[in-house]
Amino acid sequence: MNYILFDGAVRQALLPFTFTRPVADIRIGILTIREKWEKYLGYTTTTITEEYLMEKFPMVEMQENIMINASFLPNEILTEMIANLEPNQAIFHHEDVIAFYTQDSQEEVDFDTYEIIDYTDDCIKIEHTWDIFKKNDSALREDFELLTEGRTSQPIPKSVNVIAPENIFIEEGAKLEFVTLNAATGPIYIGKNAEIMEGTVIRGPFALCEEAVVKLATKIYGATTVGPHCRVGGEISNSVLFAYSNKGHDGFLGNSVLGEWCNMGADSNNSNLKNNYEEVKLWSYETEAMEKTGLQFCGLMMGDHSKCGINTMFNTGTVVGVCANIYGGGFPKNFIPSFSWGGADGFTEYIPEKAFATAENVMSRRHVSFTEQDKAILEHVFEETAKWR
Repeated sequence: MNYILFDGAVRQALLPFTFTRPVADIRIGILTIREKWEKYLGYTTTTITEEYLMEKFPMVEMQENIMINASFLPNEILTEMIANLEPNQAIFHHEDVIAFYTQDSQEEVDFDTYEIIDYTDDCIKIEHTWDIFKKNDSALREDFELLTEGRTSQPIPKSVNVIAPENIFIEEGAKLEFVTLNAATGPIYIGKNAEIMEGTVIRGPFALCEEAVVKLATKIYGATTVGPHCRVGGEISNSVLFAYSNKGHDGFLGNSVLGEWCNMGADSNNSNLKNNYEEVKLWSYETEAMEKTGLQFCGLMMGDHSKCGINTMFNTGTVVGVCANIYGGGFPKNFIPSFSWGGADGFTEYIPEKAFATAENVMSRRHVSFTEQDKAILEHVFEETAKWR
């Protein structure tokens, strides 16, 4: 069977992260949503997404296909229901379609002509940017079970101070000595060739993905995910870093999400709680206004390729777009559009050619190419976001 993950209406609510990727490629837990579905289904997947993203994330359609709403995370029950779908059947959760069967001969999909199968069990659905950190605890625990079932962890080094070692899994090539791991509060997963340097203290649930690094004497509270090739230090709480992003120095990051190729300067901090303890509001790309989150704790949402200089201070509930460069004293505004350059004293437009040159330099240090596809995507984002600069 051919499985295709589609963005759906939720894409707009997940900006700035979906400016540069389909919903399926958002990381939550240990894996991306796509990686989860492929492990559960046992098949590779392709994507229906925005046209400007499709050269990098193409769709492959065959004679018979099952379309899956990428905002839903898989589980065993849901996967079995999807695998058993037949022509003209669809699975719904309340008013939301989860999956449906299509054939390439169909000119359109009319659910009034479909047999509707109701999914009534619990599931994780990503509806807002803050769900990425808010629901990371549940997603991380599920991924831990998925990745470790029937497998044996590498031994925990004798120098490691450990609580609940049965909840810790270490992949081949990982390095850690003289650290403290408390997995009594949730599982701890340490990926292939990852490193945790001396003096670090970690409380689960926590995931350190492949070739990521935790620097000396770091303090991490769950539920936190450090994605592949990321480097982190200082103090982190309930945050998700997608991949190739750095928060390598002292400073606090809490209840936050960083995309790919982000960099936090030394001693940069974000606030995740308002002084009056009121509900945090966050910029919405849908309404173009600050909207309630229902959360008391909510920090920084930073899109791909954005960076901040040393001692940057982010206020509670700050949204930073793609390719922004932030520096200087004081608190910048709570919404920083893509391709902005500046800080609390004001912003100018970040010239795309300079942003692309920086991206190429940053990526080449990690032996990753800045491709024409990457450039085309960022050029589109520059045009699409011009109205907010």
